[in-house]
Amino acid sequence: MGRWWSELNGTVRGFLVILAIAAIVFVLNLEGTLLSLSLLLQIVFFLAIAVVLYMLWRDRMRHEIDTWSDRSRWVFYGSALLIVLDFAAYFWPGRSTVGLDAFAFIVVLIGAGYAMWRVWRAEHTYGY
Repeated sequence: MGRWWSELNGTVRGFLVILAIAAIVFVLNLEGTLLSLSLLLQIVFFLAIAVVLYMLWRDRMRHEIDTWSDRSRWVFYGSALLIVLDFAAYFWPGRSTVGLDAFAFIVVLIGAGYAMWRVWRAEHTYGY
């Protein structure tokens, strides 16, 4: 089987692996386990994005933002916190992600992003 498996097209081999995993889940009735696993993966993914953004801020932006005025810092950090809370509320398990919830998510995201961009732009005009 080793030679046959290694000479098999990569795409077909991948589909066979997916089919085997799906058959195991179906036969052993593991749908609940998969649901729990997907919930954990959503939380881990959200935390991974937060850690990457924190490290980017810590290494590159913190020293620059410290030179800004107090008002600009408050608006910038407040908008960033609002975006994080917006994502957390939108992707909270069990919430509806259609209709007015989705519209409110997009409106808050655009508003906070615009506020951050305006503050950043105002601090980088250098008197022009």
